[in-house]
Amino acid sequence: MINHVSSNEKGKVSFTAKQLAFCAVAMALAFVLSNIKVFKFPTGGSITAFSMLVACLPGFFFGPLVGIVTGVAYGLLNLIVDPYILFPAQVIVDYILAFGALGLSGFFSNQKFGLVKGYVVAVLGRYVFAVLSGWIFFGEYAWDGWNPLAYSLVYNAIYIFAEAGVTLVVLFLPPVRTMMKKLKDMATN
Repeated sequence: MINHVSSNEKGKVSFTAKQLAFCAVAMALAFVLSNIKVFKFPTGGSITAFSMLVACLPGFFFGPLVGIVTGVAYGLLNLIVDPYILFPAQVIVDYILAFGALGLSGFFSNQKFGLVKGYVVAVLGRYVFAVLSGWIFFGEYAWDGWNPLAYSLVYNAIYIFAEAGVTLVVLFLPPVRTMMKKLKDMATN
């Protein structure tokens, strides 16, 4: 049986204690992993040790609403601990929307290869917001001869898709697939 987020008569969203616990652990682990940087770029962004995957798990376990809420909370944690702010509106794009997009994994939670599909969509969502932020807020850092949009497309693709590529390879390993299935069963039963 899968635990669902419920909504009471006043429209408030409520989570079960088990969902809260799993989301908190995923957020904490994603945060720790995000600080294990394989490579860090000078104007933001880094290749980390699977932090985006772990941040996608609440969505995969419990659906998009829980995933997006957890992603936003994770983004706010990153904002508090390691902010990189040039403009106030950038906070919304870089920390709320980009990290919230990791919860899009929840739209695929009940499909075959749902974690892989959800992870790809979540990473693409994060990429869209990172590109938007780079284009609007960091365009002045574009490499010589590059327009801001092209610069942002390439710059953000390097670190986001490098981590995603390695993660996808790992997700197709049979022991990892088995472990993810067991984790989901533990979280939802």
